[in-house]
Amino acid sequence: MLNLITQRLKSLPVGRSMPIDDELGEAAILLALTREQDDPKIILTKRAEHMASHRGEVAFPGGKWEIGDADLLETALRETYEEIGLPPGQVEVIASLPINCTRYSMRVWPYVGLVSPEQSLTANPNELDAVFHVPLRYFLDQSNLTVDHFTGPDYSLRMPCYIYQGYRIWGFSLVVLVDFLNLTLDAGIDLHYPDKIDLRPDNLNQRPKSG
Repeated sequence: MLNLITQRLKSLPVGRSMPIDDELGEAAILLALTREQDDPKIILTKRAEHMASHRGEVAFPGGKWEIGDADLLETALRETYEEIGLPPGQVEVIASLPINCTRYSMRVWPYVGLVSPEQSLTANPNELDAVFHVPLRYFLDQSNLTVDHFTGPDYSLRMPCYIYQGYRIWGFSLVVLVDFLNLTLDAGIDLHYPDKIDLRPDNLNQRPKSG
């Protein structure tokens, strides 16, 4: 499985872009996969319940670009280290995925990296409640894809999600994950939104040029 993923990603070289200077800002995340040929796992986090935004949500490690970051790849690696203690030198970055946009139109650059399955990870309690691994095979079994009800300050919707060991994987993180699985493993996953046909913005698949 891992060989197929790496082969499919060869056409997506690692971009070292800088953010576009506007009011929305940009962010970068790391899709970290364990280096296991037949059963790779993806690393996810659960944001702390005390966070001001997106509290309790499952997310990929990463965050917003900051002054001092050389580029968005450095943003992804820096934020990953701060959140889960994964040193940048222990990540083999193999690709950049097409940019995605959050529901608030923030552009997010996803990077794919390989890490040792033995790598020790620790959730930073200032930002996270947990860091955990999910086998990619779990997501490929579409019987595990369900619909649940989600509420927030400005929404109350039934939305698709995976529920793994009590963690609900949905929203922006689910979109990035499914796009990755469809691209690399021909997963054929079609997300169904009962209350809204498509929550993603029109410019989802637009990608800025690498710098």
